[in-house]
Amino acid sequence: MARAVTAVTEPCELTDTYYPVHIAGGTGLAAVAKIPGGAVTLLARLGHVGVRVREDVTAGLPSPAEQEALRVGPHEPVLRLTRLTRDADDHPLQADLMTMPARRQRLRYELRIG
Repeated sequence: MARAVTAVTEPCELTDTYYPVHIAGGTGLAAVAKIPGGAVTLLARLGHVGVRVREDVTAGLPSPAEQEALRVGPHEPVLRLTRLTRDADDHPLQADLMTMPARRQRLRYELRIG
């Protein structure tokens, strides 16, 4: 008899986030603790607002460390998403590197054109 799983029991992603030192230094962005209201809110309070994001998505096999952290096998593909957020002057504000088990993800993009 199958049982319904009502809680997430598997990791869904690994994320590393980077900020320029001149922006993050001495702020909650330089710490590992959660930021009340989130990083985007803190960046805005510091006068840094993202206006453009570029994402690159690739697929590959996980490293041994990724296998352990994500609880996947060596031949189970992962997605690697790199996101770079820039301000109105085209300066980088934030870089995110995410690794996700492909079978646990769905990426959806909605773009306005014209």
